[in-house]
Amino acid sequence: MDPTVFATLYQEILHSLKPYRDRFERRSVLPEQGMPPPQVLQEVRLMSEIEAERWSDGRVSGAVYHGDPGHVAFLNEVYAAHSQSNPLHADVWPSTTKFEAEIVAMTAAMLGGTAAAQADPAAEVCGTVTSGGTESILLAMKTYRDWARDEKGISEAEIIAPTTAHAAFDKAAGYFGMRLRRVPVGPDFRADVAATRAALTPQTVVIVGSAPPFPHGLVDPIDELSELARVNGVGFHTDGCLGGFLLPWAERLGYPVPPFDFRLPGVTSMSADTHKYGYAPKGTSVVLYRTKSLRRHQYYSVTDWPGGLYFSATMAGSRPGGLSAACWAAMMAMGESGYLEAARRILETAAWIKNEVGAIDGLQVIGDPLFVIAVRSDDVDVYQVMQAMATRGWNLNGLHLPPAFHLCVTLRHATAGVREQFVSDLKEVVETVRRNPLAPAGVGPVYGLASTVEARPLVGELLEGYMDALFEV
Repeated sequence: MDPTVFATLYQEILHSLKPYRDRFERRSVLPEQGMPPPQVLQEVRLMSEIEAERWSDGRVSGAVYHGDPGHVAFLNEVYAAHSQSNPLHADVWPSTTKFEAEIVAMTAAMLGGTAAAQADPAAEVCGTVTSGGTESILLAMKTYRDWARDEKGISEAEIIAPTTAHAAFDKAAGYFGMRLRRVPVGPDFRADVAATRAALTPQTVVIVGSAPPFPHGLVDPIDELSELARVNGVGFHTDGCLGGFLLPWAERLGYPVPPFDFRLPGVTSMSADTHKYGYAPKGTSVVLYRTKSLRRHQYYSVTDWPGGLYFSATMAGSRPGGLSAACWAAMMAMGESGYLEAARRILETAAWIKNEVGAIDGLQVIGDPLFVIAVRSDDVDVYQVMQAMATRGWNLNGLHLPPAFHLCVTLRHATAGVREQFVSDLKEVVETVRRNPLAPAGVGPVYGLASTVEARPLVGELLEGYMDALFEV
């Protein structure tokens, strides 16, 4: 990449990340005198109001899954009531153990835990509450590493995952000294069972499948993959971070949902994000295991520390009990009927958008997804399309390998007029790009470079610069 292009992209990134630099005072040291609370609240609320305009009208892919002002106010009130609680000190705040135990139990029942116990008395689906999908995945992979070391004597544990599985699996391998074997997906963009079988080695400790993967929203063949894991005596993790709280209700509504949960005997763990289609506030997820004995390999304890006995079920020590309270409250307020109705609205909206987008000349929807609609093109530059949609206020997710973008449909898109505006804007933008094929593509060149092995170090440098910029005042 030309150094001037690199510098220009970095400046664009910095500008997008720091829009308040000229609007609010920048502070690098503590104020000599504390600001009056009303002044602090005024500044915080103003930024919140500015940012709400970006997502409240449904122009963001994913990110905000509910967003109704009444629901948000309700969760904020619950959080405020428990803002001082900390699950690390369960003796002081036993409410946190009630909330988290019930979150786990309700999620397990929703994802086939009851059926698993009926089919196999040894199955007792259990788990823990985490801070998000990445932590759920990290913990599951750490658990398999330690299980394989303790039970099978494997010292160099390997994970097998399709190329479309979440980047958190790469992160887990990097953090925990594991090897990640990425296997290709088939022409249908779903995990390739034969390639997975060929990737098995004596060091394999877990196989991964997604329901669905983030990029294209197409559920992997979990039944075949998990059975492959079962007959080979290794773990199988279904990553349901995105679909875990939507697919069960889609199935109840009669949509074609392939099997993916603990009803399959080979599934030994799952992750599901309560802060996505569970409609809890950001910062909560659930990781589940088929047995308590497997979950114990997730725990960490120290018995010889001068500070006393230390133990932690998850990554963090202290955690915000208010988030667990609000997560529990969201699940209680939604109930089965609420989740069913939300799923109905989302899936009907997604089906309409999928059909309309598929009819736009020059665009192709990848596969037949339920709610994550990935779009590619052999006719126009999809990154230019994505950039032009951004100028109209649409925040879409860019993909590569192949070049594409997607819209993750949420309740925000199911509000009146949003889906029609999206399709109308997309039709106009595609025609504009077709007439102006040399128009700026925003971050498109970066995605293109990341598709080539030679340029990836440079793209990695740009990403590191992005992270540096996050912490610049």
